[in-house]
Amino acid sequence: MSSTSSTAAGGGGSPTSTTTTATTGGGPTGELELHYAARDGAARVQGLSFRVRVRNTGDETIALSDVTIRYWFTDDGATSTFMGACDFASVPGGYTSVTRTFGEASAAEADRYLELGFTSAAGTLAPGATSGEAQIRVYSATYEYMMQTNDYSFDASLTELTPWEQVTAYRDGVLAWGTEP
Repeated sequence: MSSTSSTAAGGGGSPTSTTTTATTGGGPTGELELHYAARDGAARVQGLSFRVRVRNTGDETIALSDVTIRYWFTDDGATSTFMGACDFASVPGGYTSVTRTFGEASAAEADRYLELGFTSAAGTLAPGATSGEAQIRVYSATYEYMMQTNDYSFDASLTELTPWEQVTAYRDGVLAWGTEP
């Protein structure tokens, strides 16, 4: 298991993470499709837990290192550092090829996001191909309780990987799938 952290209250990060502000505008480019499933459907949890994978819907091969994914959530008043863990990934390089950073947002259902990325070891996606899934957790360093039901990206009814536009995907920083909050 590997994790990256960011300060819950101030949005700062560890030396290996960065914090950026969510962008708005743009629209899906039609190159990517994001599949999401909740791992824990409880309303109140000590860690958000979900699964994601990416599908290349375009006609060109895409380097996974050019793809990022944002899971949008609320910090629910957490006061300790946020951590992001990849418990499992079935992409080349495994969980060590999935990067995690936190950013701030300004929507009612999302004042934070976890951004997932991929190292070059994760390889490429051919047209029509689907990446392996990544199993992700978000938690505070002191395991403070969080409410998932007020999070933009959360849907307890999605227990199997399903296209879900409330988890966004980007190619080279441009929104390629989904709708930001």
